[in-house]
Amino acid sequence: MSSSSNLQVLSILLERAEAERDEGLRQFQEAQARADKARAQHGDLAQYRSDYQLRWSQQFARQGTMDIVACYQNFGGRLNEAITSQSNLAQFADQRVATARERLQGLEMRVASVRKLLERRRLEISRSAQRQEQKATDEQASRSAYAGGNPFMRLSA
Repeated sequence: MSSSSNLQVLSILLERAEAERDEGLRQFQEAQARADKARAQHGDLAQYRSDYQLRWSQQFARQGTMDIVACYQNFGGRLNEAITSQSNLAQFADQRVATARERLQGLEMRVASVRKLLERRRLEISRSAQRQEQKATDEQASRSAYAGGNPFMRLSA
């Protein structure tokens, strides 16, 4: 494979790796936003429960019937279930963020590896071109020195 086609293949590979990394970044950001939203909703529910308990404890201090107490307890139980469920959703969302972060780090390492490989190939090509140029210059100098020392070479030129 020629050096220019090798560089083309590596450039294409780099573009693909960067596109995959960009997609991984987008997925990570979406997962992070979902996790933030789930945690915020959990906090809102917990705050609502606290406010609800405070409001009803004040109500019970003034008056309260058994029916109202039963309704309070029933709603409080459903509210606790919702908070538990939201807590589980938030934990799941956090796990997805961690997974997306690990995937993104792997994709970023791949991009860095391909970039490094491309850089090495370019450096090798540059060094090879310099060696060829030096070899040509040395050969030209050798011919000139040989022609300068040979009287027959001057006559034929």
